[in-house]
Amino acid sequence: MSNRYAIILAAGQGTRMKSKLYKVLHPVCGKPMVQHVMDQVNNLNIEKIVTIIGHGAELVKEQLGDSCEYALQEEQLGTAHAVMQAAQQLAGLEGTTLVVCGDTPLIKAETMDALIKTHEEAHAAATVLTAVTENPAGYGRVLRNAEGHVEKIVEHKDATEEERQVTEINTGTYCFDNKALFSALQNVSNENAQGEYYLPDVIEILKSAGHIVTASRTEDFEETLGVNDRVALSQAEAILKKRINEMHMRNGVTIIDPSNTYIETGVTIGRDTVIHPGSIIKGESIIGEDCVIGPHTEIKNCEIGNSSTVRHSAAFESIIGSYVNIGPFAHIRPDSDIRDKAKIGNFVEIKKAVIGEGSKASHLSYIGDAEVGNDVNIGCGSITVNYDGKNKYLTKIEDHVFIGCNSNLVAPVTIGRGAYVAAGSTITEDVPEDALSIARARQINKEDYVQNLKINE
Repeated sequence: MSNRYAIILAAGQGTRMKSKLYKVLHPVCGKPMVQHVMDQVNNLNIEKIVTIIGHGAELVKEQLGDSCEYALQEEQLGTAHAVMQAAQQLAGLEGTTLVVCGDTPLIKAETMDALIKTHEEAHAAATVLTAVTENPAGYGRVLRNAEGHVEKIVEHKDATEEERQVTEINTGTYCFDNKALFSALQNVSNENAQGEYYLPDVIEILKSAGHIVTASRTEDFEETLGVNDRVALSQAEAILKKRINEMHMRNGVTIIDPSNTYIETGVTIGRDTVIHPGSIIKGESIIGEDCVIGPHTEIKNCEIGNSSTVRHSAAFESIIGSYVNIGPFAHIRPDSDIRDKAKIGNFVEIKKAVIGEGSKASHLSYIGDAEVGNDVNIGCGSITVNYDGKNKYLTKIEDHVFIGCNSNLVAPVTIGRGAYVAAGSTITEDVPEDALSIARARQINKEDYVQNLKINE
């Protein structure tokens, strides 16, 4: 097997996206398009990867980091011109070079690997990844000779009416003999409708020089979709979403309504978990086995144990244990740690708080900047008053505490183990272990007050 290299084309601005964000950085199922391509290329046995950057160069480099080398295309003068920018890193090297576009987020490593193997087995100078589509408008057409070999590739704008009837298209992904590629690039002309240097012209140059040119046809046209506008972006999103959902279902997850369930690429879900419609699961979330998620629940970058339920709720950047019940209509904000068998009920907000094992905040409470022990009951309407307008302070509630309804715990404050806080109290000082704390105005009943009021009227 020869040395293998890869060039990822990611220099275009993408004017048809009509966006401040550069094209290859637009996300598909939570990940920038160019990152999808890089992840797949990294699954191949590639010795050196060069990404061609131009518009948004620093942002692309920030996204991809040190996973590749970079070459700058200062002027966007076509795909052949873009590949030429990698000459400093690759020209003169022996081996096979894969060229793939950074706006093809659906392409799979298996497809690229098959392309490379076809190329190397044929000892070809160039191999084109092709596909067949009923609507080839806008794509370069692959023209074959009588023997079925690739004769040339013609861009849609430069094609004759007869050539435009061809349904086999160039996907924009290629393999080249590396030395032959950079030699042929010197002869590419920009005498065409766009005045650009087209990479497909290398095919005809190599063929004219007597080199072998082959093609590898993929059966999945959708995989080769290039994203040039928001319509294509939505199509890519739908295709990848379907692919992701089917993968989870084949792995033992029940998704009640896949068309109304959104799961990003980095999510892990255990067997026998059920995902109800309207659920959105994002980032690097990990969900255990036998869970129930949704309906209408958003989860991002959370770790959830086994046999937990999260319904009609939102949870972000937090840890949720096993046998936990959350919702409906709960909000778990970042840096929360909800331990096993806890319950977070309707209209409860948790922020940067530990909720101990078996503890409950069943309804209408705010628990922020708090450490709540095990088997604590937090009554309806209770609040940890954590902010004085300038600084945030910690509330500590130790094990087996009972917080009565409508209580305000003004931080910094500690409620000792086993203590009771009477309903309606505003606690501003520490409560000792096993104490009952009452902090409210004494009730006064003024008898006949309403009757006297009517007489005076």
